[in-house]
Amino acid sequence: MVQRVRTAVFPVAGLGTRFLPATKAMPKEMLTVVDKPVIQYAVDEAREAGIEHFVFVTGRNKGVIEDHFDRQFELEATLEARGKTAALEQLRHDLPKAGQSSFTRQQEPLGLGHAVWCARDIVGREPFALLLPDMIFKSSPGVLKQMMDTYEESGGNIIAVEECAPEDVSSYGVIGRGEGPDQGFAITGMVEKPKPEDAPSNLIISGRYILQPEIFSLLGEQTVGAGGEIQITDAMRYLMDRQPFIGVKYDGQVFDCGSKIGFLTANVAFALDRPDIADAFLSELKKLTADTPINIED
Repeated sequence: MVQRVRTAVFPVAGLGTRFLPATKAMPKEMLTVVDKPVIQYAVDEAREAGIEHFVFVTGRNKGVIEDHFDRQFELEATLEARGKTAALEQLRHDLPKAGQSSFTRQQEPLGLGHAVWCARDIVGREPFALLLPDMIFKSSPGVLKQMMDTYEESGGNIIAVEECAPEDVSSYGVIGRGEGPDQGFAITGMVEKPKPEDAPSNLIISGRYILQPEIFSLLGEQTVGAGGEIQITDAMRYLMDRQPFIGVKYDGQVFDCGSKIGFLTANVAFALDRPDIADAFLSELKKLTADTPINIED
């Protein structure tokens, strides 16, 4: 029996400089895709996978994230008085239960590995999921649920991967693929942003992980790496010498909401997936493309 994964860590301390001036006063994780903040998509994915404890690693000026996952009694009372039961039920559904959320600060921008290390005392000596909120997925079941299914059979450390064009591997963390099916194969190596000719495959890490708690001691001892930051990939490479790493080539579509194009594309994709607005939205898109010289067929 493998130890159950009950906790998920969400690094949300980034400054969001690619979305200035929108993120000058509002965290990038609170930018909305249709009518939900980006961070809510990641939390919903974790909840579907059975996560019970949601740990947010925040930074300065991120208090609105904590407010979002708290009750607002005045708003709830107003909705109830006006008979807006559907909206009220949605608000309550989105909230973790009392005691299920924890918040800690990453006081310096020292990288993803450092952000994960900041959650060490809250997570404790248990395996945990790590979700990068910038990456949101359209998939059923959710990507973390797909990973959990593999974890329950194999244990170890699980990484979600996807294919990319071979010429684009230099922008990503790339893994080496060993034996096994797409739903769970051995990872033989990892390299951060390799040259295309040096890449072990075209399978890139997609922002979803299940990690064993031994990663924390490695992160605590680690010196800064690429970009002057503590890199999670460096610690995972060390951990590979002691524990198995399993890759899951997930079924679904990812949107990098840390980029403008990915964020805008996500809004279109999720809007077209909503029965309440899809037809009207598609009609408006057709009007826009009819009046523009851009040929969308190209």
